[in-house]
Amino acid sequence: MIAIFALLSLAGAALAQAEFDTKAKFAVLMDYESGTVIFQKDADAPLEPASMTKLMTLAVVFNEIRAGRVSLDDEFFVSENAWRTGGAASGGSTMFAELNSQIRVEDLVRSVIIQSGNDAAIVLAEGIAGSEATFALMMNELANDLGLEGSNFTNSTGLPDPNERSTARDLAELGRYLIREFPEYYHYFSEPSMEWNGINQANRNSLVEMGIGVDGLKTGHTEAAGYGSVTSTDQGDRRLIAVVHGLTSMRERTEEARKLLTWGARAFERFNPYAEGQIVAYADVYGGAKPNVGLVGQGEIALYLPRGSRQCLSATVNYQAPLLPPVRQGDRIAELRVFCNGQLVQAAPLYAAEDISQGDLIRRATDALKQLALGWL
Repeated sequence: MIAIFALLSLAGAALAQAEFDTKAKFAVLMDYESGTVIFQKDADAPLEPASMTKLMTLAVVFNEIRAGRVSLDDEFFVSENAWRTGGAASGGSTMFAELNSQIRVEDLVRSVIIQSGNDAAIVLAEGIAGSEATFALMMNELANDLGLEGSNFTNSTGLPDPNERSTARDLAELGRYLIREFPEYYHYFSEPSMEWNGINQANRNSLVEMGIGVDGLKTGHTEAAGYGSVTSTDQGDRRLIAVVHGLTSMRERTEEARKLLTWGARAFERFNPYAEGQIVAYADVYGGAKPNVGLVGQGEIALYLPRGSRQCLSATVNYQAPLLPPVRQGDRIAELRVFCNGQLVQAAPLYAAEDISQGDLIRRATDALKQLALGWL
């Protein structure tokens, strides 16, 4: 397969070179509404997600509630496995659930979010799927449905496992999915504390209490991976989602996430080069009923331009060719990449604007001759 790059010109647009960096080894700043990436640093490199894995655990739980297979009032049993692996004796983050007790799903969900309770996450996994291993299969199935290509989950907690991995981009997309699909549960993420068994624990996301608009989502830490977080803030006219990971302390994690969110909220102006449904570019379809298919964003494509001196934007559309029929409307086909001074500053997925079926014999023969004569350009 040959990567094809179609150059776009965004005439009249302007962009100032954004000078920003973070101590985090991995980072993403994403605009929630459009899904465009404003800042990235090793966004697609594999990382150990630690307790940020619990965002996928919650996504599975919320989907089960939506499907009617689980309710917030259901009570799940605390097994010895959950108690030993995720309880107080484990030395990790815990709810302090009592062995052989039964706990309401809502309390387990709140513990996973606020306390990062490993025991609560395992109780949810076993209560829904019978075992944590089976629940992990459900996690990976949902990850596949969401297009999280860099992720693989082996447990519900994020406890170290050599086969457990994700990426900063996937974690941002997962956070976006939770906010978009389950607004009725999002208030749990901003609760300041939770008490269980007479033990009160503050929300591990310390940014929630800083008064800068942060209302989620999840922190994580292991000795090998360092400190990380997925955070979100609703400031002004837009919501941002930030991921930082690979930091050396809780304090550094808090400061780097705060800096990234503050920079994103203050340093950019919104620019809308493409309205909802507007064709951004065309992708060639080999042997299709039509020679190409229009590419559109998911809704409007919003760019956030750094304030300051004006410089020309450039962009590319990247997709794998040859693109073969049938193409279905809504298929993710390509990625729009926006550059400033050769630096990638934003990326947004592009989707097929219409169905393209297989072409007739003449069309297929013509495309075959073109490929023989010229290669697939």
